[in-house]
Parts: sequence; structure tokens; C-alpha cells
Amino acid sequence: MNDRRVVITGTGIISSVGNSVAEFWDSIVNGRSGIAPVTRFDTTRYRTRIAGEIKNFNITDYMSEKEARRLDMFCHYAIAASDEAIRNAGISSKLEGIDPTRVGVIVGSGIGGMQTFEQQCNILYNRGPEKSSPFLIPMLIGDMASGSISMRYGAQGPNFGIVSACATACHSIGESFWIIKRGDADVMVTGGAEATVSPIGFAGFCSMRAMSERNDDPLRASRPFDAQRDGFVMSEGSGVLILEELEYAKKRGANIIAEVVGYGATADAYHITSPAPDGAGAALAIKTALGHAKLNPEDIDYINAHGTSTSLNDKFETAAIKSVFGQYAYELNVSSTKSMTGHALGAAGGIETIACALALKNGVIPPTINLENPDPECDLNYTPNRAVERKINTAVNINLGFGGHNAVLILRSFIS
Repeated sequence: MNDRRVVITGTGIISSVGNSVAEFWDSIVNGRSGIAPVTRFDTTRYRTRIAGEIKNFNITDYMSEKEARRLDMFCHYAIAASDEAIRNAGISSKLEGIDPTRVGVIVGSGIGGMQTFEQQCNILYNRGPEKSSPFLIPMLIGDMASGSISMRYGAQGPNFGIVSACATACHSIGESFWIIKRGDADVMVTGGAEATVSPIGFAGFCSMRAMSERNDDPLRASRPFDAQRDGFVMSEGSGVLILEELEYAKKRGANIIAEVVGYGATADAYHITSPAPDGAGAALAIKTALGHAKLNPEDIDYINAHGTSTSLNDKFETAAIKSVFGQYAYELNVSSTKSMTGHALGAAGGIETIACALALKNGVIPPTINLENPDPECDLNYTPNRAVERKINTAVNINLGFGGHNAVLILRSFIS
């Protein structure tokens, strides 16, 4: 099992800062924010009226209108990102020349078909149960992204959906990594998707007082590690990667972007929404990932932090990094790309793992924008406001979710 190496050969993104990997990368290295006033519904009565909505996206570019009506928007995003990832990996949409039983799919969603649920509840209350859609259940369940993608490509390998709130995509990639390592598949389509910019989604998070209320300044609202941060900014989209067993990828002449070498998953066992004090659970996940990767803390060059722009997350995540890396933590480049994309919840880990892979490939660390007044409790090098050109060999992606879920991935520049 340990002899099987796992590499990334394709990536695809639908995000608030671009609907392709190229657009996404250009935006985040240039510090462009995708946050703007919500256009999808009337936010007059809401505390928060800004979000990272997907722009200029048309699902009929990917499927017929009839097919699209039978899928929730989170599946629309997942399919679009998967199409780009498959194409970028040099794999045909029908898996020509590939054994379909050796191709699996794990594309999770933290919440699933929230917009479908909301719309169908309105139909039930206003028009009665006989008017409910026969597609209601398959449209709202969170595993339908994986199911729809497998049917689209004919992938017959391991297939399921993971739900761990904002750690969903990171867990999905990590579990896909282990599936390939243990020999149950040679190729995995994996990541996350989310579409929760909706009245009920906003209502819940606003009542929780978790989101930024900087409505008059949306571009500067997501400000991880800044002393004036006042909550996260919700966004949506999908980040999907193609993972392959190394020898399999080499035989088919795949372009290898980076290697996945470590994965850690732990629980805080503390609180439904708050991270554990001092980031103990996150720290253990980092240590677990380092152990599997056979790396020392000093081997890491860059951390893409969870960095949500909430008071508790940012200071406890900083504490977690310091507890693992000690004094070396101050030599690391850390950044939160959520400062630009917003927080895509269950899709965040897919989008941010791709950011890590591109940072390794291009030798550029994307910045944390809007970091103007550093919080004294957040005193690391968060790569403030401007990207940094730097040769890096290893990168860590951290994602943490409500319920105390912690997931960490380690990527390394590919060395044959």
C-alpha cells in the first residue's frame, strides 16, 4: 500500500473569482476579491447582504435544460468543475482506454441541495404535497454530486459523498488519496461543491451572527487574521481534482501537477460551532498528516489556512500552527485565499487544495488581502496583501468544520 504514490493530474474550479482554473489563479495571485452585494434574492431584512456569488455561469453550456432542472445548483457546479478537471487531466469524457471500474468519485457537499429544499418547501406550503417534485429527494441529498458525476462519465469505482461541513472537500480528497493508496482505484474524481447563497442559508448564518456585516464595503469584508474582522463571507462553487496512482498516470502520459503525500483527520470533541481552544484538534490533524507524509515540521514551506475571518477560528488556528511548528512557524508563508473567494463551505477544501497545487507548480504564494491591522493574537507571516514569488516544495491545506471536524492535506512538488 505504501508503495502506491498519488498525484494530481487535473483540476477544475467554479468560484466567485473565476469559472476556470486559469481565471481563478489569475484572480488570487493578483489579490482580486469576488465579494459583492447579493443579487439572487432580496436581502433588505438581513444583517448580511454580501456574498461570493458565482457570476456568468450557464449550466446549459454543460447539459440540456431538461437535465439541469433535475439537479440542484450544487450539482451544476460540481459537474462543471469536474468537466474541466477531466479535460485538463487528458481523460476523455467517456473514459476511453480506461477501465471504468478503476475510476471512483467522491465529491462531497457540506449542506447539499439547500435551494431545492427551500423551493420545494414553498411549493408544499402554498400548493400542497401533490405539487412536490418527484425529483425532490435525489435533488437535495448530498451524495448526488458524486452519483451524477459517475453517471456522466461511466465511472464504476468507489462512489459516495462525504459530509463534514466546511471540511467536506478536504476529507473527500483525503479519503480518495487512501482509496488509491490501498489499491481500490487508480483514478479518483474528488473535491466538493456548495450552493447555499439562498434566503434560508443566509437566515441561519445571520441568526448565528457568524457572517460579516461590512455590507457597505464588500471587497474588504473578508479579512482573515485582521483585528477588525467581523465574520466570514459566504460564497459558493466547486473545486474538483483528478487524483491518480503515479505509475498509472505515467503510463498514459499524464501531466502531473503535484503529489499528495499526507492526510490527517481528527475531531475536536468540543463544541458544535466553536473550534477547540488553542486549536488542539487542528494541531493533531496536522501532526497526523506529517506522520503519514514522513515529513518534519521544518519540511513545510506554505500553509493555506482555513482562515475564515471569524474571531475564534483565526486565533485558534494560529495557535494550532504554532503548537506544531514552534518557532519555525514564523518562517512559514501562511495565507487565506478566503480573503478573496469568500468561504465556499463544503467546497472550500477543493478550491484551496487547488490553490496549494498551483502555488507549488508556479512558485507563487497567493496573498491574504485586507490584512491591514494585524490581530496581536495572529502574529504569523500571512503573506499580507501581495503575492510572493518563492520556490516551495511542500504545502499544507487546512480545513475545519462545524461539529469539530478537522482535515489536513499535504502536497509536494512532484519528483520522479
